Parts: sequence; structure tokens; C-alpha cells
Amino acid sequence: MKEQLYQLFQSSSAGVSVEDLALRVLVSVVLGLAIFVSYWISHAGTIYSQKFNINLITLTVLTATVMTVIGNNIALSLGMVGALSIVRFRTAIKDARDTTYIFWAIICGICCGVGQFMAAAIGSVAVFVVLLVLGRVRNDVRTLLVIRAARTQELAIEGLVFEYFHGRAVQRVRNTTEDSVEFMFELSRGQLNRSLKRADRPITDELYALGGIDYVNIVSQNDEIGS
Repeated sequence: MKEQLYQLFQSSSAGVSVEDLALRVLVSVVLGLAIFVSYWISHAGTIYSQKFNINLITLTVLTATVMTVIGNNIALSLGMVGALSIVRFRTAIKDARDTTYIFWAIICGICCGVGQFMAAAIGSVAVFVVLLVLGRVRNDVRTLLVIRAARTQELAIEGLVFEYFHGRAVQRVRNTTEDSVEFMFELSRGQLNRSLKRADRPITDELYALGGIDYVNIVSQNDEIGS
């Protein structure tokens, strides 16, 4: 029993030739470049990080190299797991899609490292097409309409905003004092643009025409940094 366990931990895959190693690394570089192009296309106009994109290529190559070395050697695989378990990655993921690209690079590297080039290629083509079609989807920009005015204009402001946006502006905040009132309405950028096209004047002009308005602020919010 002891000899069998010893042989299991000492066994390793057949030695990889230089040509085979070069082929695996070369394929991983090609797939890494495909990931690079996909990331560049899907993040165009948003928070694009060139350094992160380059790291995706190197991550693919390094993973392929490590998998080639490990092969079927259980001792090496356990050692690699132990080494990675003590590493704490503190890189902030600024976009949820970045996680997909990290896993994509790692999986391609694993497939190339074990010689499964067809699986890596077919999977990469599928992911590339999906991200090409859906990767440009953006969260709708939320627009906040902030109004501060005299308390006497409270009902007039609510009525005007309701009529101007056809009831689509959601009131999120209403702060009042003895002399003043402050509103915060939430609506999408599309709703704001459509209302501006339908109306004769911008909402700011309509509000200031009521009188007693201290200020009107229109603030855009987006979950994606840098959009």
C-alpha cells in the first residue's frame, strides 16, 4: 500500500518535447491575443485598462506553462495549490465582465497546457461571439432631478414634474423645513430625452417659471465607472 501511494505521488506525465512545449505556448499566445481583442472591443468607450488587457495574455501563457509542467503529477499539483493559497490577490475588479475574462484566460491556459487545443479553440470562439454581441450592453444611466424651492411651491413642483414626465419620474427624496422643500426625482436618461423632445421648453425653464425656485440640478448616475 505504501509503495503504491509513493508511486502515485512520484508519477508524472511523460516528458514533454521542446516542440510540443513550443506548440502549447504558441497556441496559448494566439488564444491570449483573441482574448485581448475581445476585451478591447467590449470595453471600448468604458473603463478600458490596457495593462489589465496585456495581463490577460500573460495569464494565459503562464497557466499553459504551469499545466504543462504539472501534467499528471499529483505532488506538483498539490504544491501549486498550496503556493496559490497563500497568495492574496488585491486587484480591484472594476467591471463584472473582468471576472469573465480572467476565467477565460485561465481556462484557455489549462486547455493548452494539457494539449486540448480543440476544446480551447471552440470554447474561445463561442465566448468571443457572445461577448461581441452582448459585451457592449450598458446599464441605463439614471438621472436625478434635484430641486430646492420655497415651501409654498411644494404642490406646484410635484404637479409640474408629474405632468412633464407623464408620471415616470419617481420621487426618491422630499426634505422639508419650515421655509423650504427639496425634492429628488429619479428617471432614466431615455425618459429625460423623450420628455425634452415632446415639451416646448426644458424642465429647468418650466420649474424656474413657477417662481420661488432656489436651484435645479440634473445629476447622472451610472454603475459603471468611467462610462
